[in-house]
Amino acid sequence: MSQRRLPVYLLLDTSGSMRGEPIHSVNVGLQAMLSALRQDPYALDTVHLALITFDITARVEMPLTPLTDVNLSQIETPGPGATFLGAALELLIKSVDRDLRHSSANVKGDWRPLLFVMTDGSPSDVQTYRRMVPAVKQRNFARIIACAAGPKARRESLLELTDQVVMLETMDSAAFSSFFKWVSASVSIGSSSAGVGSERVNLPPPPPEIQLVL
Repeated sequence: MSQRRLPVYLLLDTSGSMRGEPIHSVNVGLQAMLSALRQDPYALDTVHLALITFDITARVEMPLTPLTDVNLSQIETPGPGATFLGAALELLIKSVDRDLRHSSANVKGDWRPLLFVMTDGSPSDVQTYRRMVPAVKQRNFARIIACAAGPKARRESLLELTDQVVMLETMDSAAFSSFFKWVSASVSIGSSSAGVGSERVNLPPPPPEIQLVL
């Protein structure tokens, strides 16, 4: 019988304002996150990662892939442009509906997925975003965690999607490194607690660089 999976979806802002140090720091942070997860036997057994990026368009950079097979190339930013987070949520919904295995008489389905969203701005496609938010909530994620990165990020928009919003005051390598370490710790807890209790993932305490919005 196939192993039950813990699907983890990452939605990352690659709009023009992320050019330079921010996107470099994101790439470094992603690789550090993968290294940390691969040292966790529970995560190696269960975690499958998917990556969607968004700027003037939204793209599936990597479909849902077993952690052992993940090979992320460098994420790029285009020129100046919009932040189509609504379009990214639309892609996410299509991916989740296609990817997730549901339980049947003979097969146990996937664990409830985790979603991490990071942006340094606010949705440019507000109408699409607001239309997609309730549809995302219907997909029964175990946790939706959003990160408002830097001074121009609009946490109010993210609070429409989830009550789990964290803030990074700065967009330097230390801040992004802390965020992705925290993501990897959250995923590890999710993988080790899969099948225990209600599947509600308890988050680890965030590091000092990350502020929880309550």
